[in-house]
Amino acid sequence: MQYKWKALGVVSIGSLMGAIDGTVLIIAFPRIANDLSASLVSMVWVLMIYILMGTTLVLSLGRVADMKGRKRLYNAGFAVFVLGSALSGLAQSGVELVLFRGIQGVGGAMPVANSFAILSDAFPSGERGRAFGVNSVVWGTGAVFGIVLGGLILSITSWRWIFWINVPIGIAATVLAYYVLHESVTVRPRETFDFVAAALFTAGLASFLLGITEGILTTWGATEAIGPLLAAIPLLALFVLWELKISRDPILPFGLFRSWLFSASLGASMLQGIAMFATNFLLMVYFQGILGIDVLTAAYLLIPLSVTLGIVGPLGGRLSDRYGARVLSTVGLVLQGVVLLAFSTITRSTPLVEVALFEGLLGVGGGLFFPANTSAIMGGVPRERFGVASGVMMTFRNSSMALSFALALVALTSQLPAGVASALFGGAFTPQMVAGLSPAGLDAVFLNGMHTAFRASALCVFAAATFSALRGREARTERIYLRHRVRRGPTAYAVEVAQRPAPPHP
Repeated sequence: MQYKWKALGVVSIGSLMGAIDGTVLIIAFPRIANDLSASLVSMVWVLMIYILMGTTLVLSLGRVADMKGRKRLYNAGFAVFVLGSALSGLAQSGVELVLFRGIQGVGGAMPVANSFAILSDAFPSGERGRAFGVNSVVWGTGAVFGIVLGGLILSITSWRWIFWINVPIGIAATVLAYYVLHESVTVRPRETFDFVAAALFTAGLASFLLGITEGILTTWGATEAIGPLLAAIPLLALFVLWELKISRDPILPFGLFRSWLFSASLGASMLQGIAMFATNFLLMVYFQGILGIDVLTAAYLLIPLSVTLGIVGPLGGRLSDRYGARVLSTVGLVLQGVVLLAFSTITRSTPLVEVALFEGLLGVGGGLFFPANTSAIMGGVPRERFGVASGVMMTFRNSSMALSFALALVALTSQLPAGVASALFGGAFTPQMVAGLSPAGLDAVFLNGMHTAFRASALCVFAAATFSALRGREARTERIYLRHRVRRGPTAYAVEVAQRPAPPHP
């Protein structure tokens, strides 16, 4: 078997674990809160600490991978993730679970910072869309399997096995990655790691995410929210100045953004993430808070989105290899925007079949967008910067995840009575809490906020589609070679293509 397929298999195991971990935890959220007697603050941080670790560390870790080796960091990440999972299953309080999830988040950030770089190294540019498409199948499969697995675990045993199930899988993946992956990085001893830049970036981004989290939990006018948000501005500004004016080996080479293909694709990725990451959460609120469906059934109702994403992803990847990312990504984004507008019209009486259809179309749009856009991002940088580019992409993506939840929660909770939000997100919501409202009033309380969130998300997706449409053409020489090598002969055509200049960026 060729090395590229072995590398894809190893990376896919990591993606599978990440997807399963995400959906399983959402299902178990109320059970964990009740069992540990955890507050809303603790439970929100159980989710946010993982995002925080992944967001603040992946850029620095991508730089370390480019310097010291991607295989080494990838393997270490699996080991730390296994340790964090084992400890999370042993947690006896909400605070302990937050701490152990932080360790799990550090471990998760290490392979995430390297996964796209490893695939970009293993596959030629004309086949990367295909590889990223297969990876999207793994994510879709993992999301569905996580729902089923979570339901089985919660029905027959303790929620703690949601974390412990990662231990044997992670150990096997660590051993497999050690023997399968090749090291593609040549260590450059003269290069140094800029700890000052890493500290400024980590502190600035952590302050920003902390401010968002506190704004969700308290009010946006509270000192706990305003203070960190204000602190983030000078910290991130100092990071930029340090990188541009002082650093000898910056962790973020700003020259990458001179590539319009890279910058526009990155902008499309972040805007799409802001719009989409909270969609499952909003749908769970709709199924449980409005329709009164139990949590396990509600989780099963999310399956159509994951299934269509997994089915369409490989097709989207292959088409992007052949025709480029611009048209395919833009079509996928427009489709998602239309679906989000459709979601902003659903009511208590909307048939579940119709909701499932919307979910399926949302997955189709994602399957067209993700592989093509990821291929464009990685194709917009030189090979020796794959680790940094992967880290930048995941930093933007994880930041958009936090912003997405903030956007959804602000829209949703702004119209909820006092105390209902905490009960709903902590698993203690009962219809009696809003007993003073008529059915029409209850619909208005939940649905108006949800509709507002979906409309705001649709605007973000259409803005992402604008970036996607204006990204320009990709350098397609390798794709052209792959398509015509049989017809024209590989040697002659390769020489001809190599002599052609790459198309300029607009």
